[in-house]
Amino acid sequence: MRDLKKEVLKAQESGDIAKLYVLEQRAQDELGEDELMRYYSNILELALERLTDVLEKKVRMDMNDVQDFATLRALYEYAVEHYSAGGLHDASALFEVLSGLSHDKAFSDAMKIHQKAADAKMSLDDFINQIADIEATQSAGTFYVSVFTNEAQKLLSDSKKSAEK
Repeated sequence: MRDLKKEVLKAQESGDIAKLYVLEQRAQDELGEDELMRYYSNILELALERLTDVLEKKVRMDMNDVQDFATLRALYEYAVEHYSAGGLHDASALFEVLSGLSHDKAFSDAMKIHQKAADAKMSLDDFINQIADIEATQSAGTFYVSVFTNEAQKLLSDSKKSAEK
């Protein structure tokens, strides 16, 4: 436990979000509930700091950069947390920001679908059951919902029609 706490502290001090994700399973196994909540809060705090830096520099994140990848993952998890809790407006705003943060077109396009679902006031359960193809996403190995059913295209089309009115 002491070794884990030292490694976590070192990763936090250096802002190494990727290292914190590497240590995640050990943290889940060894830390109590309150400590685990602080652990994830620290990941989010570091991700928000990196987000601020990226926005100030007006650059995009690179999925091939381990820290950018880990930051995008943390921010995506934060957006999904809002979505899950029924914070559709906040989730939509976060997905919109995420869609413009990365050079990765597939990630950007997926975030736009997430955003449209939240804008349509679709619950996360309905999104998972109707729009997301979870099995294909798991096969793709992405940290985010990246494969969608045909309903996703309908969602985008409906969203576009609403915007034109």
